[in-house]
Amino acid sequence: MKKLIKNISRLVTMEPGPGREGGLGVIKFASVLVEDGQIVWIGPETDQPPQVGGTEVIDARGMVAMPGIVDCHTHVVHAGFRQGEFNLRSQGKTYQEIAADGGGIMSTVRATRGASAAELAKSAMGRIGEALSHGITALEIKTGYGLDYDAEMRMVQAIDDISRATPVRVFGTFLGAHVVPAEYREKREEYVELVCGRMMRDAAEFEVITACDVFVEEGAYASEEAVRIANAAKALGLGIHLHVDQFTDVDGGKLAAELGALSADHLDRTSDAGMGAMAKARVVGVLLPGASFFAGRGHYPDARRMIDRGMTVAIATDYNPGSNPSLDPWMMATIAATQMGMSCDEALMVITKHAARALGRDDIGMIGEGARADMVLLDAPDEYFPVYRYGKSFVKAVIIDGDVRWGKV
Repeated sequence: MKKLIKNISRLVTMEPGPGREGGLGVIKFASVLVEDGQIVWIGPETDQPPQVGGTEVIDARGMVAMPGIVDCHTHVVHAGFRQGEFNLRSQGKTYQEIAADGGGIMSTVRATRGASAAELAKSAMGRIGEALSHGITALEIKTGYGLDYDAEMRMVQAIDDISRATPVRVFGTFLGAHVVPAEYREKREEYVELVCGRMMRDAAEFEVITACDVFVEEGAYASEEAVRIANAAKALGLGIHLHVDQFTDVDGGKLAAELGALSADHLDRTSDAGMGAMAKARVVGVLLPGASFFAGRGHYPDARRMIDRGMTVAIATDYNPGSNPSLDPWMMATIAATQMGMSCDEALMVITKHAARALGRDDIGMIGEGARADMVLLDAPDEYFPVYRYGKSFVKAVIIDGDVRWGKV
């Protein structure tokens, strides 16, 4: 069935070109024609092709339309919260000190191991609804809070169940190598073998699992272990993401380039050499300003330098119960513009088109012929207003595959 989305005051395509305004490729007073969930035409309403009977019309009522937000790094499947640890950090304890006392990631692991797949999916679906209300139409979800075979498989099952229950596009990532669980600290080689073997193979049997991630950092995994895990993932046809250079520069940028990773994430401490290697290898740098903000130390990734070095940069929420319990991508864009040297154009591009690239997709995160019809309608004077007027939602409707899936018009 054809659908016509009309009466758009500003259509933000993320595809600059002739007849379009600025770096975001804005078309004023525009329409979008959709067929079977795919965009088949965009342009000014004055050039709109004639419509035959049966075309459903969605009136945008003069609102701004932009691509659906792509949140390319989240941990929305988990049990329990860690507000008590937040209180301890407010009193001066560091993330590392809390982890050494049995808190941190392992606190969430203990809670998640005690939950069924159905319980994990049910609690996560509430957060998926929250994400949708912010205009997120595509969402990456990592495992990594199970850290044993049974619990990781329950997380995978929960992600699969979520993908079938929500209109949001779900991309599952296997993160069995989040940290080494406490019971394997004296036999980590055995755990790495488990991750590379049965655990990963069985996770990859689920179509929703499209990638593998490894946390490379002091107290997590060494580069040599990451190479083994990544190579095992490649053999199964999985894409590669890496958590790197968050607390220290572990040459994560260069490692991601050598492995041909889709993305390297965090990058708070990445060196110039790492930036250059990622730019050359076209690894997307996924920056997580919410985690840097919530850490409270005022240190952010050097987005400006990365962009100037030729890197493709994306931004994600990194929603998780410990280091950033927020699913607000607009706040992340505001932080990027105020603290990380990005222009507002860049801050919008990195939560849409560039974030889609981090997931290996070029048919979402932008509005153009051949793309999926995933859009957000904003009741705002222009696309910059939600980034400027932070803390208030301007999302009035969310469209996925041409259907209004949240809000109304």
